[in-house]
Amino acid sequence: MNHKPGQPNAFLVERGPDGSFTKETLQRAMKALKKRLKVTRLDDESRLGHDAMTKGGRSGIVAVKPPDQYPAEVWQALEAKGRIKSIGHGLYEVVDQGGGE
Repeated sequence: MNHKPGQPNAFLVERGPDGSFTKETLQRAMKALKKRLKVTRLDDESRLGHDAMTKGGRSGIVAVKPPDQYPAEVWQALEAKGRIKSIGHGLYEVVDQGGGE
């Protein structure tokens, strides 16, 4: 069974008896989104400073297109829980869950 690009991966997406996504599915989706955001930012930062003597700079990227291994319903569920926020055009940003006060 091969996974086709652009289609949800049935092995990653699990639903509970009530039809909602499992906690593990949502955690994997969040981890995948955060990783994509991190990699995208690192790629952007590596392009900012082309001089060998500069350190580059901070990336202004705050949102990315979520991985397509998960269906849109997963991202909508995470948005409903307040974990991510849609900024339009299919892009999502991670909502800071900072618990430190």
